[in-house]
Amino acid sequence: MERYYQKEIETASREEIRAIQTEKLKKQVQHVWNDVPFYRKKMEEAGVTPDDIQSIDDLCKLPFTTKDDLKEQYPYGLLGKPLKECVRIQSTSGTTGKRVVAFYTQHDIDLWEDCCARAITAAGGTDEDVCQVSYGYGLFTGGPGLNGGSHKVGCLTVPTSSGNTDRQIMFIMDLQATILCCTPSYAAYLGERMKELGYGPDDIPLKAGIFGAEAWSEEMRHSIEETLGIKAYDIYGLTEISGPGVSFECSEQKGMHVNE
Repeated sequence: MERYYQKEIETASREEIRAIQTEKLKKQVQHVWNDVPFYRKKMEEAGVTPDDIQSIDDLCKLPFTTKDDLKEQYPYGLLGKPLKECVRIQSTSGTTGKRVVAFYTQHDIDLWEDCCARAITAAGGTDEDVCQVSYGYGLFTGGPGLNGGSHKVGCLTVPTSSGNTDRQIMFIMDLQATILCCTPSYAAYLGERMKELGYGPDDIPLKAGIFGAEAWSEEMRHSIEETLGIKAYDIYGLTEISGPGVSFECSEQKGMHVNE
């Protein structure tokens, strides 16, 4: 069964992808050169100008940006659009120092939600599904990203956020949730709690889980799948590049597809 949210984009040839990447890279480099002093300074220090970037092959000419670089620009140093065009922020946790703040225009949010919608669709999600989003919300990107992606697919979205496990189980069973989005460790814990309450895999309406925000093993995947009676799919993202949906697994479960 084909599982594409945006088939033309997701099945584009390598040549088509490279052409789009070249066009967008040139445009983005010119944009940050003109509008973000931090990036212009980095490029000048590396002896690079926008004229040096003529194809995706020139990506290697651009200087590296580190996590510390991003932290040092808190709060507004990375802003590339007028503040009046920005409609939301998300941020990292700040556990290792200053937070990294990401600013989103409505266009950014639309693109981000499209990427998450591709992940949900690849996991088998349709407008007939009930998608329970049990990632944290607030400044953390997990909940907002999958929530928006679920809306785009047309699922009935249940924004439970994280924690309160018995309530999570109540909604799964009462609303007959078919897709679960959360961290793999929480999925494992939720599965064990459901087992304690007497639910077996055949009792649980879930069919798929989209799990990310932490590392997990194949052994853990198989354990979750067995306990919940689902197919478990990996998803990856980071605040600095929108959030979840940077890459995701399809039904093959043999590695992630990057949303290039």
